[in-house]
Amino acid sequence: MFNNQRLLSRRDMLRNAAGLAVLGSMTTGSRLFAADDFSGYTVGIQSYTFRNFKLEQAVKKIAEVGVHYAELYNGHVPLKSTPEQIKSVLSLCKDNGVTPIAFGVEGFGKNHDENKKKFEFGAALGIKHMSADPQPDAFDSLDKLVAEYKISIAIHPHGPSGGKGRHRWWNAETILEAVKDHHELIGTCLDTGHLIRMAQLGEKIDPAQQIKVMGKRNFGLHLKDHNNEKHTDVIYGKDGGVLDVTSVLKALNDVNFAGYISIEYEAKPAEPTADVKEQVEIIKDLAKKTPRATSDKK
Repeated sequence: MFNNQRLLSRRDMLRNAAGLAVLGSMTTGSRLFAADDFSGYTVGIQSYTFRNFKLEQAVKKIAEVGVHYAELYNGHVPLKSTPEQIKSVLSLCKDNGVTPIAFGVEGFGKNHDENKKKFEFGAALGIKHMSADPQPDAFDSLDKLVAEYKISIAIHPHGPSGGKGRHRWWNAETILEAVKDHHELIGTCLDTGHLIRMAQLGEKIDPAQQIKVMGKRNFGLHLKDHNNEKHTDVIYGKDGGVLDVTSVLKALNDVNFAGYISIEYEAKPAEPTADVKEQVEIIKDLAKKTPRATSDKK
């Protein structure tokens, strides 16, 4: 689908806005259905889970496992996609009852023009959140861009970083200290699996407590479990997994969470569908017991 790519111009992006509004209205039914499925939570799949599949196959698998939202990544939708290519992505998603709600994980630096291109891309895709790994010098630029585009920056911790110790955004406290004096649309997309992985460096972290630390600055969540002895993602609470999904949902309610939950599963990349389906059903069941406490809609 993606060849002879060119950079998106601002004019192209704005011209697409009307079409995006139409697409948004056409997916309203899917959004309401999704909320009913998950007791008010917005639950989707991080498309990196299906990284070994082409975009069309990945979107179909996202729909197959029983969710209606996607957090796409640039391996499926390149940042240099043309307006025509983005229109094709949105049509593919609509045809499968899937709404892109987030994109990432993307890096950001102090180059405002380069950062702006990513926000223009996000606006064309119709997303509300960008999961991110910003450089510490990016925040002055990001302050301006989140205000202009109303797309949140959700900083994503990566846990142990390639044998080099802690990632720079390794816990909620570190992130909050960096963002607390910046725009209110700069916060986190915590990753429960990477928080669990910090135990490999002697840091035992409770994902539910981390959510409470970030409070209103929780915009997204990558919900995954991990077996630290085998160094692999696992189905929630199985095969050595330690994630307490119910505690996580309760913590989200405590902070009046109105963002998105992305199921991300890095195990079995050749074919993770069955395991992802099982995790979808676990979340559905536990969400019924801990429904979203607010009636606000996104």
